[in-house]
Amino acid sequence: MQAFGAIDTVLSRVVAGYGSEYFTPAGKMFLRVGPTAAPYGYPRRNAFRQPILEAQLRKHLAAFPCVETLFGWHVETLTQSDAGVTLELRGPGHERRRARGAYVVAADGASSSVRASLGLRLDGETFNQKWLIVDLEDSPAPSQETLVFCDVRRPCIALPGPNDTRRFEFKLVPGDDPSRMTDADVVQGLLRSHGAAPQSRIARKTVYTFHARLASRWSRGRVFLAGDACHLTPPFAGQGMNSGIRDAHNLAWKLAWVVRGLLPAGILDTYEEERRDHAKEMINLALRMGRIMGPRHWLSGFATQSLFRLLGRFPAIRDYFAQMKYKPKPRFRQGLLLPDGRSKRVTSVGRLIPQPAVKTRAGERRLDDVLGDGFALLGFLDDISLFERSIPHASFRAISARRVLVSETLFQSQYAGSVEVITDPTLSLIRGLDCAKGRIFVVRPDRYVLGAFAPAGADKFAERLTALIRAIAAAESSGRKPDTASHTF
Repeated sequence: MQAFGAIDTVLSRVVAGYGSEYFTPAGKMFLRVGPTAAPYGYPRRNAFRQPILEAQLRKHLAAFPCVETLFGWHVETLTQSDAGVTLELRGPGHERRRARGAYVVAADGASSSVRASLGLRLDGETFNQKWLIVDLEDSPAPSQETLVFCDVRRPCIALPGPNDTRRFEFKLVPGDDPSRMTDADVVQGLLRSHGAAPQSRIARKTVYTFHARLASRWSRGRVFLAGDACHLTPPFAGQGMNSGIRDAHNLAWKLAWVVRGLLPAGILDTYEEERRDHAKEMINLALRMGRIMGPRHWLSGFATQSLFRLLGRFPAIRDYFAQMKYKPKPRFRQGLLLPDGRSKRVTSVGRLIPQPAVKTRAGERRLDDVLGDGFALLGFLDDISLFERSIPHASFRAISARRVLVSETLFQSQYAGSVEVITDPTLSLIRGLDCAKGRIFVVRPDRYVLGAFAPAGADKFAERLTALIRAIAAAESSGRKPDTASHTF
């Protein structure tokens, strides 16, 4: 949200920094998750309402005259060639039009017609589990935390939302008739038994079937899949839409650089390379959390809950769960990266950099706002002249890298030549990056570390960066041809 300028608008309708409390069938809390750290500049857990978020994003998008939004239109055919993609569209009044583009991104959901037309499979499993989802308004909660009722008789989750909104999720159990679960008497009975405010107004109720699936491929030719079109995750970790947003951010900046001619089109192949493993990790996390929330047998539930209560006596283990250290961090193991020779366990290459509030001569700012929209060279050197001598290479100019030096003190001028100097009062960058002192980090537009080097190795790193981009371009020209078939929906 911050990357495209909508963060302040979005935060105005978010419950920031809430936790989760897990309860036994007897009503005893056996686990509390309440992260307090904000390594990327914001709380780890934030509750929002998707319709509100989508309305905020649509309003933000309307400020861009280059964007046209069409609701109620359908893609009837898609044709690819070496030059681009053509879509034949049909509108709600049966009007027709044609759209052409260099690329198409299909974010058309779990039953993606684009994915099907491209002949791409959706591998994985569909659960027999069904859950009743009830969204409430005018529903104040006794706590802003998520309440998880881990009861084999009827697992339930109650989630807070902004402006007295709340969501309840009830697992369907043997004997339930899915067609009757949305009946008023059934819904009201479940809400009463789980502490919903009596004056609550039901805004939506529906029965969902959950999935854990990944598309066999995320692209074909010039057409890319994103969000539910290429991965489906159970809701227990609350990461379905988040994963789609990560897809969009990863793909969008690469498309922007490619269509402007600043990077070769082969860079788009790194989209799936970088995103697929993390999407799979989030699916697996959701499955593990689902087994805790909805144990299959009372005995396994009792054993799991007793184990958590026992482990909670050990501060390090309690902190591991309370601070959500179990959640897989985004980590790229292949793609647009240059390994720095450090071990995979500690290296910052392929990882998201921390985002503290840093000080500049103009005042305090978020780090990402200082780094700008593109690539950046983030240096941790005592000598600004050494920093400037280490980064004049053509490969750095080719990616228009902004130059930022992290110093212990600010210079008299905010800018020293072409370098912006900042300080990090919390030392979050030094502590959050591997072996930062005396090195320079190449940060991508999506704030992942492309590579790192010491001043003595600047020439060699620049050569490696040039070779990497040339290799991507060569791979593209030698064999990355789009399928030119016409696809009908």
